[in-house]
Amino acid sequence: MLPVLQIGPLALQMPGLMYLAGIWFGLSLAEKFAPKRGISADKLYNLVFTGLIAGIVGARLGYVLLHPSAFSAAPLSLFSLNPGLLDPFSGFVAALLASLVYGQRQKLALWATLDALTPFFAMFMVGVALAHIASGEAFGAETSLPWGIELWGAKRHPSQFYELFGASLILLALGLRSKETSLPTGTLFLTFITLTASARLFLEAFRGDSTLILGSIRAAQVVAWLMLAAALWVQQQIARGKAD
Repeated sequence: MLPVLQIGPLALQMPGLMYLAGIWFGLSLAEKFAPKRGISADKLYNLVFTGLIAGIVGARLGYVLLHPSAFSAAPLSLFSLNPGLLDPFSGFVAALLASLVYGQRQKLALWATLDALTPFFAMFMVGVALAHIASGEAFGAETSLPWGIELWGAKRHPSQFYELFGASLILLALGLRSKETSLPTGTLFLTFITLTASARLFLEAFRGDSTLILGSIRAAQVVAWLMLAAALWVQQQIARGKAD
């Protein structure tokens, strides 16, 4: 794991760089794909940056509300670049709301826009996996298997590399499916959700930092089941509507 890369006096936070790389490459892919879905690349860029800015601000404010004592002694920490001082759920809600407002004002078709953004989402998930490799977060459960890695004082499943492998396969599968010319609008995005949720259901079993509910149920797998069911149901409705 390499959380910080020291180059002379310069200390680079590698997890943050991996996130940025995922965003940059993802936007590059989405820019090339957007015209095929009738979406302006400029509007797509603006939508993503609106969501990112709102997400970062919302994530920091959410963390402040949840942990006010972390900032009372050092108020300038509010502007810290430390990604550990962000609340993911608050960031997601803020990004979603800001994106919906922007999309509505620009009269962007919802499903076509989500299809155009699918390469961005898929590439960003690769960036997330690389960030986890750099930071050591999302670590695996203890194992005696020969490919286990030494991390946090124990031999563990290399769950971060499992995550990277899964995200890369999903990106490849979406790239192949995007070449199909008769896909109904929304299918590509729903395929991404289906594959990502399925991967999470499987890979979560190897995690050593899972949040448990009711004693032994992994919260991430519950969310993945709900996402998978919703995505399959919507795909069925789209297919039925096309058949009718």
